[in-house]
Amino acid sequence: QVQLQESGPGLVKPSQTLSLTCTVSGGSITTNYYYWSWIRQPPGKGLEWIGYIAYSGSTYYSPSLKSRTSISRDTSKNQFTLQLSSVTPEDTAVYYCARGDDRDEYDYWGQGTQVTVSS
Repeated sequence: QVQLQESGPGLVKPSQTLSLTCTVSGGSITTNYYYWSWIRQPPGKGLEWIGYIAYSGSTYYSPSLKSRTSISRDTSKNQFTLQLSSVTPEDTAVYYCARGDDRDEYDYWGQGTQVTVSS
């Protein structure tokens, strides 16, 4: 059973960088052919895909967030990390990490973590 757990600050000030880590257990983040994504849901809105880091280490980001997004990984800890720079209150959301495959289907999700951007 694969489990994902998000961790990081729940409050970030405007203009700062949001940093979240997803710790994966029960499966390796280097296993073919999985894609490890970050997804968020702002209050009252639908899910928004942010980006992924693939089993190979390659990354791909949403065009609308690409200029502010970086996803990296630590294979020794079986973790991957999201950094979103220059945040504004519009980045307030519940942030999820999830495992996807090459059919864009997600089979495992973290429980989600609330991040609020406020001074």
